[in-house]
Amino acid sequence: MPQASMTGLSVYKRLAKYSLPYWRYLLLAVVGLIISASTQPLFAAIMGPLLDKAILQRDPAVISWLPFGIMGIFLLRGVTMFMSSYYMGLVGRLITQTIRNQVFNQVLALPIRYFEQTTSGKLMSHILYYTDQVASAGTRGIASLIQDSATVIGLLALMFYRSWQLTLGVLLIVPLIALIVMYATKRLRRISHAVQDSMSDVTQITHEVLNGHKVIRLFNGESFESERFAKANQRNMQLQMKRMVTELLSTPLVQFLVATALAAIVFLATRESTLETLSPGTFMSFVMAMILILAPLRSLTQLGAQLQTAIAAGESLFKLLDSPTEPDNGTQTLEKCAGKVVFDQVSFIYPDTEKKVLNTISFSVDAGKKIALVGRSGSGKTTLVSLIPRFYPEYSGDIYLDDINLKDLTLHSLRSQIAYVGQEIVLFNDTVRNNIAYGTMQSASDEAIWAAAEAAYASDFIKQLPQGLNTIIGDNGVLLSGGQRQRLSIARAILANAPILILDEATSALDTESERHIQAALEQLLENRTTFMIAHRLSTIENADHILVLQDGNIIEQGTHTELLKQQGAYSRLHSLQFKDELLAHG
Repeated sequence: MPQASMTGLSVYKRLAKYSLPYWRYLLLAVVGLIISASTQPLFAAIMGPLLDKAILQRDPAVISWLPFGIMGIFLLRGVTMFMSSYYMGLVGRLITQTIRNQVFNQVLALPIRYFEQTTSGKLMSHILYYTDQVASAGTRGIASLIQDSATVIGLLALMFYRSWQLTLGVLLIVPLIALIVMYATKRLRRISHAVQDSMSDVTQITHEVLNGHKVIRLFNGESFESERFAKANQRNMQLQMKRMVTELLSTPLVQFLVATALAAIVFLATRESTLETLSPGTFMSFVMAMILILAPLRSLTQLGAQLQTAIAAGESLFKLLDSPTEPDNGTQTLEKCAGKVVFDQVSFIYPDTEKKVLNTISFSVDAGKKIALVGRSGSGKTTLVSLIPRFYPEYSGDIYLDDINLKDLTLHSLRSQIAYVGQEIVLFNDTVRNNIAYGTMQSASDEAIWAAAEAAYASDFIKQLPQGLNTIIGDNGVLLSGGQRQRLSIARAILANAPILILDEATSALDTESERHIQAALEQLLENRTTFMIAHRLSTIENADHILVLQDGNIIEQGTHTELLKQQGAYSRLHSLQFKDELLAHG
């Protein structure tokens, strides 16, 4: 969905709102920054009495307090700089924590379609990289803006006090400085966006390599992946250099302009007419203020880079936060459904495409019955079962659960009626117990968990693990075999005890012996549960109560296994092919 572009000011205003709950810390930081900034004009001002009174006139009163004055200025500066840096850093970390939590929770609420269109690397960059950029660049920018602006104002005030005529000459360079900063700011914002995109590419490739390390080694893909990563890393480096060059060029240009003004002031100040009105101490104080103003001016010119980095990151974060979440307009709830499911003239087209994935699908499943979906890849089987938990809400027609339209049920209530086991096994880097008793099942007893594991023929291998149910199984269960991982996911579905079960190639990762045990367990488990089974191997669905044969999103045949074989149609041909393949495999 297209979104209105945000201006830098609107982004920064929105970012600034995150700091409002911590206004007390911010106030302490601002007070520290202003006091710290005031020490520079104080130091420049003290140069006057140092030269006129202490050195030229040898005034004992001035000589007695001057050393303590210098020490006091730097002690005050040190204390206030620590105070301001600490509280500004604290606010930055708190803002990072808040935004990161919001982004993570938003990701949890995004529709399934969003994940299909966005790389995991880009989403990870939002959570890890962009949030840090917002906080670090944003808080540093604010600190620099307050401290350096206060320093410049204080030094200019001192210069006006010492000689307003010479100070007006210095201010002539301000428009030129403003033009340079404006140009650098626009360029830095554009480059910052490109840097973020390139960083997403680096993250994505890294994520893929970590997940696919076995495939990479088996197919000797190390060189290919190394080259792909090197290209992404090279682009990131080049963009980072462009940003750095822009920063580095703008700073010396501003400093040169200030130095030019300083040279002109020195030239004018050394004229006899000027020397008659300025004492050596006053002139020294004025020049010192001009020298000291160079550093904060340089920081202010670099401020654009910091703020634009924060704004670019904030823009990306707010686009994600403003993305529409999964719609949930249902108001009705179900404690536990009977399990009757009806599809009435259901069609589905993926957004931004024209081809119908499902075309006026109509059928009904009585509670507790087993229905199987058969067809070639791309026939619409997985999409059809994905409509039941409302993963894709954009379908036309109606789907009913116990005579209640799915769209009238809340998502939480609907999905609590469904258990799912897919061919893509998802496990977490946690204990066996927490992987079986996941989500709302966390309070399940050990007895219930062991019963589910027993039914899924997982209890034997769990008992052999070092800590049993408390064993950490690694990223996506990497420490387990494929069959063991699948049995854990089946145990999770068994423990859920949901009235509706979706099995998408649920036994595909199992060896023959494990599959035989699982099939026996499933036969008992599926009794009195409405079950949708997707299977490529027809031998696993022969006992289904009803079979739908799909082709190009249409139901072309339906009936029991025996009825479909008698029809001598698509199902019968597919069954014959698989039967021949199995004979060859075992022959």
